Amino acid sequence: MTNSKTRLQSVMNFIKLAEQQAHRHPGSVKLLAVSKTWPASRLRELAEAGQTRFGENYLQEALEKIAALDDLTLEWHFIGPVQSNKTREIAVHFDWVQSVDRLKIAQRLSAQRPQHKTPLNICLQVNIDNEPSKSGVQPEKLLELAAAVSQLDNLCLRGLMVIPAIAETEEKQLDTFGRAQQLFSELKIAHPEADTLSMGMSADMQAAITQGSTMVRIGTALFGERHTPDKQ
Repeated sequence: MTNSKTRLQSVMNFIKLAEQQAHRHPGSVKLLAVSKTWPASRLRELAEAGQTRFGENYLQEALEKIAALDDLTLEWHFIGPVQSNKTREIAVHFDWVQSVDRLKIAQRLSAQRPQHKTPLNICLQVNIDNEPSKSGVQPEKLLELAAAVSQLDNLCLRGLMVIPAIAETEEKQLDTFGRAQQLFSELKIAHPEADTLSMGMSADMQAAITQGSTMVRIGTALFGERHTPDKQ
């Protein structure tokens, strides 16, 4: 427990300092704990230390954790690739989906969202560096997809999510995140309700916060190195 609390406090202090250095309002950057491959017991430790937002990549693993932690008030974000045959369970059990990059997926999520639940919060994943191996809508097609998604009854368009190519220098990180920030600004003109720019991980959250991220997705700095192979 102490280790989890210490790690969380260290990350929160880092975010606070980065906000100050970027002349951002205190508390303008939210922390999403990326908890894939970690057991529910580790998530519970972080939750007891004050962390409420958790991001999961793998549906079956996530559903087991959601069930194990249903006595806690947590916010669950799906951040992995969304397959058509997984949309129903995602629509039922998650609060956010950050990795929507096709209208078909958005339509399924909207149709399958239970009526008694609030609309599902959606971020559109943008392939900011046009990498063939990565999911995400092409930057030039973002506004077209956003316009269509915003019309779906059971979804709430909240913003963008980006996973940039690995950059060797902070200058390259700043350039990529700057382009994402520009896209986010364009999105907000068309959709003023959009308030979330999800970008930045353990290795580049300083640059992400400098360029306007409102949510950083942190795994290693909170949990340590993974003990199981990454499935992606």
